[in-house]
Amino acid sequence: MHIFLDAHAVFSIYLPNILSSGCNPFAQTGRSKLQNKRASVNQQIIKQMRMRAGAENLLKATSNNKVKEMVLLELSYVNSNLQLLMGQLEGLNSSVEVYQNTQETANIPLIALGLKETKDIDFSTLFKDFILEHYSEDGNSFEDEIADLMDLRQACRTPSRDEAGVELLAKYFSHLPLMESRFFSPSRQTGIFFTWYDSFTGVPLCQQNLSLEKASVLFNMAALYSQIGTRSDRQTIAGLEEAISSFQKSSGILNHLKETHTHTPSYDMSPAMLSMLIRMMLAQAQECLFEKTALPGIRNQFYSLMKMAQEAAKVSEIYDQLHQSMIQTPIKDNVPFFWSTMSQVKTNHYRSMAHYFAASALLDHQLSLSDDEDQQEKTLSQVYDRLPEGRSPLDILKRKDERERIGKAHIRRAILGHEEALRIFGLCHHLNKLEALQEILKASHQRSLNKCSENEDEEEFTDYTEHSHTVSTQGPLSVFSAKQRWTAPRTIHLCPEDRDLGFTLKGETPVQVVSLDPLCRAAADGLKESDYIVAVGDTDCKWMGVSDVMRLLKDVDEEGIDIQVISIMDSNPPMPTKSATFCGNLPKTYSMICLAYDDDDKNPKSRKVTKKSSFLSWGLKNRLKSASTLSLPTADHSGALPWNKPCPTFPSSSTYNDSALY
Repeated sequence: MHIFLDAHAVFSIYLPNILSSGCNPFAQTGRSKLQNKRASVNQQIIKQMRMRAGAENLLKATSNNKVKEMVLLELSYVNSNLQLLMGQLEGLNSSVEVYQNTQETANIPLIALGLKETKDIDFSTLFKDFILEHYSEDGNSFEDEIADLMDLRQACRTPSRDEAGVELLAKYFSHLPLMESRFFSPSRQTGIFFTWYDSFTGVPLCQQNLSLEKASVLFNMAALYSQIGTRSDRQTIAGLEEAISSFQKSSGILNHLKETHTHTPSYDMSPAMLSMLIRMMLAQAQECLFEKTALPGIRNQFYSLMKMAQEAAKVSEIYDQLHQSMIQTPIKDNVPFFWSTMSQVKTNHYRSMAHYFAASALLDHQLSLSDDEDQQEKTLSQVYDRLPEGRSPLDILKRKDERERIGKAHIRRAILGHEEALRIFGLCHHLNKLEALQEILKASHQRSLNKCSENEDEEEFTDYTEHSHTVSTQGPLSVFSAKQRWTAPRTIHLCPEDRDLGFTLKGETPVQVVSLDPLCRAAADGLKESDYIVAVGDTDCKWMGVSDVMRLLKDVDEEGIDIQVISIMDSNPPMPTKSATFCGNLPKTYSMICLAYDDDDKNPKSRKVTKKSSFLSWGLKNRLKSASTLSLPTADHSGALPWNKPCPTFPSSSTYNDSALY
């Protein structure tokens, strides 16, 4: 009997039609170009890491001070290069445009995982030697089968973005246990090194067993499903169902990877990172489910609007949980700033939509004799976790003044949430490239403003804003609280030198001075590191973020401007939790000299800065007219509204029709 018959059977099932399923690695598609750039960056990272390891070893071995100085200088240069390369890798992970549907420009973009990169492996010589030594068979007789195996692994590096590509990866994965049992003895090393690159840091990981190979193939299967989900046509029911299914499958594979490969020494496959990725896939599946519910049109009825409010609130809740997991250690150290910012934008956007739908249900519809009172009471009680003391859902439904008061409160919360989403959108330069997202956010904000103006007279709105201003003048409670001790406000006169004020800004609200040049005029006038800016000229800045304060400072002339700053007196001053942007392991901040910087023009002096309008002044390019149907705000450059519904706003209560659709 042939001793190696089973091993021969292992190779015989690699069929030619499977081997041809991989994409052409030289195809000039957006996705292939992105993967090629990722591979190039990974190679540069490993080169710099080898240089750093050599320099560190030399530093330990030498006692010559001059050599140490040269090595330290080289280490500084290498670390700087590594930081830049990790920034490039973060940019590749932030490039969501290439994964979206090519014909879709009207939906909020979704995030896809990039494929992990690996090195080529030559099984031929080592497998032949093992077959001869262990099974006493001629290894050359299995040359074709070994070549098929190598071709299959090579094809898995460039799988097609469809079910055939997933099947290709699954087929290779299913045979890894057979390879392990036939050729990887626990008592000896085969000499085969499997090298995979971390998809977030670019750091290579090398192992001689198949554990890393199995885990990496599973990760790529999940990544491929996420790319299928983002590519789906989300303006059709079938496309949305495909997206929901793909994101669910991706999260399922990631969960399986988390449970079965708990000790994989790779950052992108650590339990904490996998938990975050699972949440992200489920959040995007929930978002697609919301879009599927809204696609046919939202009925202009109390129940339909309240249902949409609940669905939007659910999406917001999941994205908020995702954002919280992204800003926790150790995830926050290497997760792309684009991802955390996008999750924060969607948290505020969908929460505002929930407030908008709830406001529309309460303001546009009154309880009539023909309505099912018990059903409406049950629906309203399910929307709120709790109601103000002394009020019941039935009281709100029956009393017109209560419905209006709570409805107006919802619409105000919607406006504030949309403004916050737009503010956060402006903090990430990768997000600023997504024009469709910006237009959707602006349209949603404008729609809430229109709803507010329809139901609130000028006097009432003025009272509300004055009250809001009175409550908020003391600044954010997280900073301006009784627990903190502050110096008295100091006046600093700022005079730009070649458009450089000599410091950078960091933080949320209020902004904080960092990286202060001790030789600049502001430092000579008394400005200190970690000072908080509370006023620019006559403008109070306690509630302003980095982008808003920069907008006030970017047009400072030669005469300069006075600012008010304060210093914290505690020994351990609280640091802001976020910075203006993020790259690799180090937070980056905006310098005054970089306000007009652009990749297309490396000279900051010659670049003009376009002043942005305030949130309240943003409007739509085309005035939207009331109609009997409504779609969610979208960006459509072709003139046709997405979801195929020409329905931008809710009709007023006077034109309400029970049979109408939103």
